[in-house]
Amino acid sequence: MPSLPAARAALLERLIPVAREAGRAILDVYATDFAVRGKDDASPVTEADERAEAIIVRALATIDAGTPVVAEEAVSAGNVPRVGTRFWLVDPLDGTKEFISRNGEFTVNIALVEDGAPTVGVVLAPALDRLFAGAVGCGAFVEENGARRPIAVRRVPEDGLTVVASRSHGDSEALAGFLQGRPIAALKNAGSSLKLCLVAAGEADLYPRLGRTMEWDIAAGHAVLAAAGGHVRTVTGTELTYGKPGFDNPHFVASGPAA
Repeated sequence: MPSLPAARAALLERLIPVAREAGRAILDVYATDFAVRGKDDASPVTEADERAEAIIVRALATIDAGTPVVAEEAVSAGNVPRVGTRFWLVDPLDGTKEFISRNGEFTVNIALVEDGAPTVGVVLAPALDRLFAGAVGCGAFVEENGARRPIAVRRVPEDGLTVVASRSHGDSEALAGFLQGRPIAALKNAGSSLKLCLVAAGEADLYPRLGRTMEWDIAAGHAVLAAAGGHVRTVTGTELTYGKPGFDNPHFVASGPAA
């Protein structure tokens, strides 16, 4: 039997074409004058969310039959599976607000959770043609411009932290309070789970999220970051876990090794 890292690496390679197929379906809708509807929680949803989720869920049923899939749009419709120690988290279109505003910073997110931690993840930004992927124990990489290269978190530069914050969710006052007293070299804004991936790629050092998120929003990016040597912790310093009741996350901080 293959080792656990080898099995995760093989699984990751099977997920990448699934994410890319979902990304193509999203871009097909992106190119049209698509309609936007409101869900029960007042968040927006489009045909692109639904098309991409159907592609991913169907593929996972073949790749990993029998493992529960927690997918955002299905949960919104009331279809919430019971999960155990191993399950999938899917956000077919993270950053729907970015999709609607057409700034390109939206992502396809697929993650495997094992024993409360995301261990395999793919994050694709189809409009940017940038794919981040990682498996714990195997490392992380980015595919862009037709090439694949490894990525890893960096040590904080001497001139201070590059902090990445949400483009669409305003928590600037809380963020300013959190960062007070820390040496800050730059503050970047980015949409969707790309923020976690920027830390994983050594393009940023810290991503504090002091607002509401769901597990499917961040699991794939968390897996990539963990594979790249980083962490996602609660503001009290404990590792963020998955499979929580309701799938809500507490406030958290994503970082490299010494941020």
